[in-house]
Amino acid sequence: MAIERDPAKPGPADPAHRDSTPVDAARTTFTPTLSTRYLPGVAIRDLPAAPTNTWRIIGPGLVGAGVGLASGEFILWPYIATQVGLVFLWGAVIGVTTQWFLNMEIERYTLATGETALTGFSRLWKHWGLVFAVMTYFANLWPGWATSSASLMTYIVGGDVRVIAIGILVVCGAVLTLAPVVYNALERVIFLKVAMILLFVAVAIAFAISGDAWRGLGQAVTHVGQFPSTLEYSLMLGAIAYAGAGGGQNLCQSNWIRDKRFGMGAYVPRLVSPVTGQEEAAPSTDFVFAPTPANLRRWRAWWRFANIEQALTFVLITVLTIGFMSMLAYSTVYGRGGLTRDIGFLQVEGNVLMSQVGSWFGYLFWVIGAYSLFAAAMGIIDYTSRLAADLLATVYLRGSGISESRIYFWLVWGLVAFGVLVLLLGVDQPLVLLVISSCVSGVMMAIYGVLLIIMNKRALPTPIRIPRFRTVVIALAVLFYGVLGVITIVEEGQKLF
Repeated sequence: MAIERDPAKPGPADPAHRDSTPVDAARTTFTPTLSTRYLPGVAIRDLPAAPTNTWRIIGPGLVGAGVGLASGEFILWPYIATQVGLVFLWGAVIGVTTQWFLNMEIERYTLATGETALTGFSRLWKHWGLVFAVMTYFANLWPGWATSSASLMTYIVGGDVRVIAIGILVVCGAVLTLAPVVYNALERVIFLKVAMILLFVAVAIAFAISGDAWRGLGQAVTHVGQFPSTLEYSLMLGAIAYAGAGGGQNLCQSNWIRDKRFGMGAYVPRLVSPVTGQEEAAPSTDFVFAPTPANLRRWRAWWRFANIEQALTFVLITVLTIGFMSMLAYSTVYGRGGLTRDIGFLQVEGNVLMSQVGSWFGYLFWVIGAYSLFAAAMGIIDYTSRLAADLLATVYLRGSGISESRIYFWLVWGLVAFGVLVLLLGVDQPLVLLVISSCVSGVMMAIYGVLLIIMNKRALPTPIRIPRFRTVVIALAVLFYGVLGVITIVEEGQKLF
């Protein structure tokens, strides 16, 4: 693993981190509760203080929102609005809020240990991390986001979708493996995406969103809990479950907050480019903090900040984007026949925007969509490779001398090469792989929801364990995602026979 050293902070091996706090009874009697059956034990260090200038470390929630803002926000939810109006928008709020609770339990473990959730799962059973990494690959192996972005680009400038998609994949691979600190590069790409979307929303409010759309928002409140009878049940459940993120992306919140140096993640080297970054050996053990009064005060500050950061970025931005994109679709193509839930929906909507507002607005819509899907493709390549690299370096190749950064480098280019090969051969996604990817996310989220409850009750000191209320919320989410997974498996499995 490798890092770019922040000169303002001592690194993992610096004397400033060693016994910098007077030893008290709670620290000397504390015994870490992390399982050592499959992975080594951990050392005890004090929890770093939360920064006073919190604006400097806002970002992981925004990255999560930005990567998740893809076809669901631009196609699926707007498509639902064209079919039934805005009555179902309550589902997006429920779905994103549920994922906020899920993300916070993923972050809880990393804030307290510096380890990712996958590493924590691997302490329960060595191969849990492998299960989730394989499921994430099945969901993201096909280069669908790159081809979707390329399709939108052809609406603007013409050209060959396949050639443009190959270019997008190569650019994504280059950015992710040549940037000195990988997370910083991804964060900048996502920040620009979110800024562009917010700018577009402001313009849409001024020129395109109708009064009927504003009045229709009230229906989303008065119809809470009601499912429109004209829509497929699996479509509505899926829209709720995957609003914002879903599947492996939620797990990657661990990796992103660690690279942003949240909590005990400050002691862990960051993922960097093995080409342009400065590689540094990872510490031989990970770290936990003793529940001393000073550490618990710092914990409360970190936990409060992490919850607010997720709420104001991941939750707020996702809900606003889904809401306004749905209002825009309702204002322009509501009730129009022949609409489909694929990239062609954006072509139809763009053409209508051109006729109602002006050519400039239709092209702006496509430009924003193309960049958004490009950024989503980059984020998906990142978190798929990042999860697998962390797993391999921590569990299966520990002590081999191969850094996480180098593993990540090869995994990124492996995904890119596979996508390029698929595009060059002109192969359509196999039905079996499509069915598997459709079934993966709900099943995955149900399983790791259970593991999060177990892990955050067993592995953490009593004062910072998951409380009863959040346990109930995660349990309800597990039930929902499990039911959704079963429904999806049954419906998609029937397509194979």
